[in-house]
Amino acid sequence: MQFDQLKKREFITLLGGAASAWSFAARAQQGSAMQRIGVLMQYAENDPEAQIRAKALEEALQKLGWTKGGNLRIDYRWVGAESGRFQLYAADLVRLNEEAIIAVSSPAVRALQHESHAIPIVFTQVSDPVGQGIIKNMARPGGNITGFTNYDPEIGGKWLELLKEAAPNLTRAAIVFNPRTAPYTALYVRAIEAVAPSIAVKVATSPVHDDAEIEAAFAKHAREQRSGLIVMTDTFTSAHRKRIVELAARFALPAIYHIDTTLPTAD
Repeated sequence: MQFDQLKKREFITLLGGAASAWSFAARAQQGSAMQRIGVLMQYAENDPEAQIRAKALEEALQKLGWTKGGNLRIDYRWVGAESGRFQLYAADLVRLNEEAIIAVSSPAVRALQHESHAIPIVFTQVSDPVGQGIIKNMARPGGNITGFTNYDPEIGGKWLELLKEAAPNLTRAAIVFNPRTAPYTALYVRAIEAVAPSIAVKVATSPVHDDAEIEAAFAKHAREQRSGLIVMTDTFTSAHRKRIVELAARFALPAIYHIDTTLPTAD
């Protein structure tokens, strides 16, 4: 399943509006002093997916009167495939004393949550922020963190149903994720397992941590007859999506993805 590009842009536009309105829009009349916000992004800087989000954010802020390089400085920190950078860059942005910080992904907001309880943090691409303990509830988040959740874990069951529609002979489905970057996967697994018996599919988790493990897992699933893949919403699978798509094609494994995998990725 793929995201529509327009919906991505609308989503980030909402995020830009929230960040601006929450923290520093009220300061617009304070003169010409430049304000600054931070963005902790799960993607590498040269990833087209990252540039789509950055452009949409900047356009939304400009409509609200905040122009990058004019009255606004945006400090981007790009993580890419190196998940260890989340905490490093979160600490860096907090040291800069940003007016607000935008956190893209669960690992990003968790890293920032560890570093500051004062700087306003706006998150996006976070699964079940209440269940993860990031906020108290969606209506009244409390503390210094608010944002948008893009997935209800119940969608996991729909992913499996769509995969079965695409590959009617499917009898097995492996859920691909990295436990370190997607600890919330169990929420989706429950929804997937609830649907599986009704469509005669056996479900198993397939944790992976690097390219070698991805290839080994896919080779194993290919040896099992009528197998397919559910590639989880995860910073790891997003960063490695080019490799994942290539291997799924090589092993002829039907797969469903949480993002638009047709976008080019950085080499």
